[in-house]
Amino acid sequence: METQNSNVSRAEELKLLANEAFKAHKYAQAIELYTQAIEINSQNAVYLANRAFAHLKLEEYGSAIQDASMAIEVDPKYSKGYYRRGAALLAMGKFKEALKDFQQLKKICPNDPDASKKLKECEKAVMKLKFEEAISVPEAKRRLVADSIDYHSIGAGPSSSSVPTEVAVAAIAIAIAIVAAMLMMVGTTTAIVVATIVVVVLMILGACWFSGRIAGVFTKSRVHNLDVDPQYSGARIEGDVVTLDFVKKMMEDFKNEKCIHKRYAFQIVLQTRELLRALPSLVDINVPEGKHFTVCGDVHGQFYDLLNIFELNGLPSEENPYLFNGDFVDRGSFSLEVILTLFAFKCMSPSAMYLARGNHESKSMNKIYGFEGEVRSKLNETFVELFAEVFCCLPLAHVINEKIFVVHGGLFSVDGVKLSDIRAIDRFCEPPEEGLMCELLWSDPQPNLGRGPSKRGVGLAFGADVTKRFLQENNLDLVVRSHEVKDEGYEIEHDGKLITVFSAPNYCDQMGNKGAFIRFEAPDLKPNIVTFSAVPHPEVMPMAYANNFLRMFQ
Repeated sequence: METQNSNVSRAEELKLLANEAFKAHKYAQAIELYTQAIEINSQNAVYLANRAFAHLKLEEYGSAIQDASMAIEVDPKYSKGYYRRGAALLAMGKFKEALKDFQQLKKICPNDPDASKKLKECEKAVMKLKFEEAISVPEAKRRLVADSIDYHSIGAGPSSSSVPTEVAVAAIAIAIAIVAAMLMMVGTTTAIVVATIVVVVLMILGACWFSGRIAGVFTKSRVHNLDVDPQYSGARIEGDVVTLDFVKKMMEDFKNEKCIHKRYAFQIVLQTRELLRALPSLVDINVPEGKHFTVCGDVHGQFYDLLNIFELNGLPSEENPYLFNGDFVDRGSFSLEVILTLFAFKCMSPSAMYLARGNHESKSMNKIYGFEGEVRSKLNETFVELFAEVFCCLPLAHVINEKIFVVHGGLFSVDGVKLSDIRAIDRFCEPPEEGLMCELLWSDPQPNLGRGPSKRGVGLAFGADVTKRFLQENNLDLVVRSHEVKDEGYEIEHDGKLITVFSAPNYCDQMGNKGAFIRFEAPDLKPNIVTFSAVPHPEVMPMAYANNFLRMFQ
């Protein structure tokens, strides 16, 4: 009995230490301490739910779901188990599964206003998702937004017809389908009234589309209401050429929280699309002897830290080229400024700026973590679709001088993957939930040998032996990847054969980490890692444009 009481006391001590580490934003340390407490007492639901919370903070949603589920098994009436699992499912975009947990939470805590609020918001998210699914156009029939815009003609004035007849017909048909669905599901007077209103509104919109009376819609030859006012004092592109002077002026305007005119934003994004489409899924980079090359990791919408990188390491140019290794957007609230700056440098000098896709260059992530909301707020809905299309053109990986493999996430669930297999990937789509493309964007290294489940719930974890075999089979020396926040901005793992680089210091204004970038000097390509701290930014909080429901958990 005395030994048992001693163990209980020790477990509680470890929990308290873990709580202090959590409050100090030392989430990895907190997880380690909670784990020690769980090893002493595995039947304590609080320890498991607390560890799940720490995993949530590190975006390790798969591990958070596992811990929360274990807490529920230990105590089916423990509300925080459902709360943590629901939050993790939500963060992964699994709204319908999350709704089940919040419904259960409401049953357990019927009088808890916070539980009621969470359930209500989750129901809204699921309803919105169902609506979007109902009005979505099959991929095979969808017309690309980029193919319907000619930036040269922006500002040419209105035309007599803006949207094809079939769009209006489709809108009316969708309205009828929605009404039928609502009546079948509910059958109440309220549902009938709401459904009727939806039909009327959509029919009016359809009529307007028929007559071409809705302005601001884009066609192959014209875009309405986007004339560049003579009084516009922001950065201007003369003709088709994006110059360094333009990019500098644009960055200065962004720094002062000014917007670029939509006409020039269209030009930058569309020109970048053409450049990216012409590239293979695996891009080879040649760094001549005596020259250098810089690789940066995740930036995540931290524009002012991006400016600091350029201040420390120089602006991109043919003599000072960069590779930004994915996750340019989301979470940080200046993602639009980041992506337009990187795209503008790509347009200015394609060999000065290389860009790789990250897991956050996707519709599902952008919808949840802020980029979609930010673009809609600062530009308009058309740009939301346009960026999604351009992100599908981003290459998946790069090889520097046939020796350094650079990818956002990591390696694969099977051995024997060759560089030719990566080149052969059809990347022009939203990331799948499994397969080579998914693993390139989502996987993480692990300290153990072999392979294991992903702590994120997507991709996998791979050990040093997996890295070694991949390098040997492809005659490579080093893997450079990003995707994970690191206290020092980088971490060298797998016997020095793998480097993680992360370039968003004090991630989300709370992690306290440094940022880093890597300079490689040819011909030896020895990595020179430079670390830096966060710089001040305007008082716009991270996740300011994120999904309303998700912000409730921040």
